Amino acid sequence: MRTELIIQANESNAVISLLKDGRLVELVNEDAKQQFSVGDVYLGQVRKLATSLNAAFIDVGYEKDAFLHYHDLGPQISSWLSFNKKVHLGKQSSNIADFGLLPLIKKDGDMENTIKSGDEILVQVVKEPISTKGPRVTSEISIAGRFIVLVPFTDRISVSQKIRERKEKDRLRKLVQSIRPKGFGVIVRTVADGASPEDLKADLADLLKRWKILHRNLRNAKPRKCVLQEMDRASAYLRDVFNDSFDQIVVDNEGLHAEIKEFIQSIAPEKSSIVKFHNSSVPIFQQYGVDRQLKSAFGRTVNMGKGTYLIIEHTEAMHVIDVNSGNRSSRGESQEENALAVNLMAAEEIGRQLRLRDMGGIICIDFIDMNTAEHRKALFEKMKEVMSVDRARHKILPPSRFGLIEITRQRVRPAKRIETKEENPDTLVEAPITMITALEQKFDQIVGRMKSKGRNETIYLHVHPFIHAYLTTGYLWNRRFKKWSRSYGMKLEVVERDAFKMLEYRFADSKNRKMG
Repeated sequence: MRTELIIQANESNAVISLLKDGRLVELVNEDAKQQFSVGDVYLGQVRKLATSLNAAFIDVGYEKDAFLHYHDLGPQISSWLSFNKKVHLGKQSSNIADFGLLPLIKKDGDMENTIKSGDEILVQVVKEPISTKGPRVTSEISIAGRFIVLVPFTDRISVSQKIRERKEKDRLRKLVQSIRPKGFGVIVRTVADGASPEDLKADLADLLKRWKILHRNLRNAKPRKCVLQEMDRASAYLRDVFNDSFDQIVVDNEGLHAEIKEFIQSIAPEKSSIVKFHNSSVPIFQQYGVDRQLKSAFGRTVNMGKGTYLIIEHTEAMHVIDVNSGNRSSRGESQEENALAVNLMAAEEIGRQLRLRDMGGIICIDFIDMNTAEHRKALFEKMKEVMSVDRARHKILPPSRFGLIEITRQRVRPAKRIETKEENPDTLVEAPITMITALEQKFDQIVGRMKSKGRNETIYLHVHPFIHAYLTTGYLWNRRFKKWSRSYGMKLEVVERDAFKMLEYRFADSKNRKMG
């Protein structure tokens, strides 16, 4: 299976799309202005206790206080509070090998007996702000690398349950035990399966550097300060998903291209050649068909082929998906066999949609009713199979008597929503042919400025596919547009853009920079 990562970036954000055999399966948006990303560590201050919830609200600088439940304190919270005070007093180095650990707190204790209002506490974001809620945090701090996760103030070693082979688990556990620094526990990630000792040592060295950064930033930190920031989302995403199956990584931003090239060089030098820079007048998402797939994948109705489709509804409480067979029918198939075929097809698409939209919380799926227990079991197994590649924690319940399957999926950030509908234009909007006058005037202004600067290069006009067809076929293109190019001495190329609205247009240069 061909795996590609296509990244569209500018100064303020980056959109990362993962394609499997050309099909969009994941979409990640990194906003440079986004605060409180999962993994960020803050020095917070306890604003107030909520004894009825056995929780506390922590001020980390967001408009809504972060939520910290007692179960998210972590058993080593007393050691963390002590460490924080000693660092502020200058009495604690980053070396915690001889740090005097304090007793673990009770699993069923009370928040009010552990911390009090006004206390300063280190917390890590585990769920980004969603809707009207602030971020959810934990005080059980961990630092994630590519192969391992470093957990201070414990000596426990855990190996991912997704690594099935006993011999490999034992190998990794012994290897990590031999390199584990005193004072730290280690969680071995799934991607470490088959990793060499050198890989693990290099990853550990990088994590210890980040631990020292946290210690240094904490020394003079005031509440609300971010003392350790997670890697930018592009690098963090690569860290989590990159493997030998990747065929190419294409980026349209020179700075980000250099960063990713350096990152891949550091973790897999033999694969650095797959990182490519997209330098074309055709936008990267247009070139690789991402824009068109976004339009078809994020609507309320998702077509699956052969007349079958899904209806996806989002509510505050849950996501609801309805499976419809439409007009699909196959000769020789009974109604039961037809229902099974549609349901299995739907399970594949639903697994993709959950990852693509990053839907979390409760998902209720109304599959087509099936009377045969064997068929219901086959559907359940198929659903588990397609969800096995999902990195988010999830749980799937077997089909109910009503044909419903319920899924809970880890919700750490708001579900992505991309508007696929356009507003109905006012009835007084003129026909596309009247756009020609406006385009000609704009073209004239751009050419005038270019000539005054001594520039002579191709100008690209980006338009909706329907307008592209209208402009580039028949009489209009052959006569009027060619006349423009001859009279102005500038070549004009029309580029179709799937992401554009019907009457949207833009003039740009060969590097896709806006003109005029």
